[in-house]
Amino acid sequence: MDLKLTGKRALVCGSTAGIGKAIAIALSNEGVSVTLMARDKDKLTKVKGVLSAKEQQDHHIIVADFNDPETVKNEIKEYCQSNQIDILINNTGGPKPNPIHESLASDFLQAFQQHLICNQHLVQAVLPGMKTAGYGRVINIISTSVKQPIANLGVSNTVRGAVASWSKTLSKELGGFGITVNNVLPGFTMTGRLESIIQKKSKDSGKSLEEVSAEMHTQIPAGRFAEPHETADAVVFLASPKASYINGVNLPVDGGRLDCF
Repeated sequence: MDLKLTGKRALVCGSTAGIGKAIAIALSNEGVSVTLMARDKDKLTKVKGVLSAKEQQDHHIIVADFNDPETVKNEIKEYCQSNQIDILINNTGGPKPNPIHESLASDFLQAFQQHLICNQHLVQAVLPGMKTAGYGRVINIISTSVKQPIANLGVSNTVRGAVASWSKTLSKELGGFGITVNNVLPGFTMTGRLESIIQKKSKDSGKSLEEVSAEMHTQIPAGRFAEPHETADAVVFLASPKASYINGVNLPVDGGRLDCF
């Protein structure tokens, strides 16, 4: 299927590893020029080097730390003065695992800054160009916790839910401009984030990493963890003109793990 993405430009946040990196690669394979955004310049440069290099593709990097929303705001504003973004992929590492009743107020504030506030800065910077073009895709990589809270991820459950509500509101405001806003909800996916969760479960329970992984597999009808590229494939479709009438949804990519619709 030709997704008709050649010539588009995407900004992919958190793109040095895991799902973000997989999305950047998948979009580049469809002819998209990709702008990578994260805090580590060396890692960004390495990922840029593995992106598809077809004719007319021109990949860029932006160095910014999502712990510093003002830097994110300033960097993207400057970038958008001379570059058109058609596709925005909001993707940021999740807060550390912890029971919600043990979490500090500062944990919530930091998470809201990293996720909701940075997302807002990015959308406001890319929106004028999307409106002018009559085409835009905002895709937020969040979590299945917006449908079903995940144990021991109290702060993450809270901020992901806020982002989902923010996203739905945006989708209603921007749909008339040819801009869609959707959320992708990855399930248990083999990334550094999942590895840290497994390690904490192992430490807290006294079970081996293998035992913890096996127990988690039993929660998934597919019987395995996802690979990052499987989430990336869903994102690429939503980013394309083929998904023009899909707007304001939460799309789980979880192997059937969720109990709710």
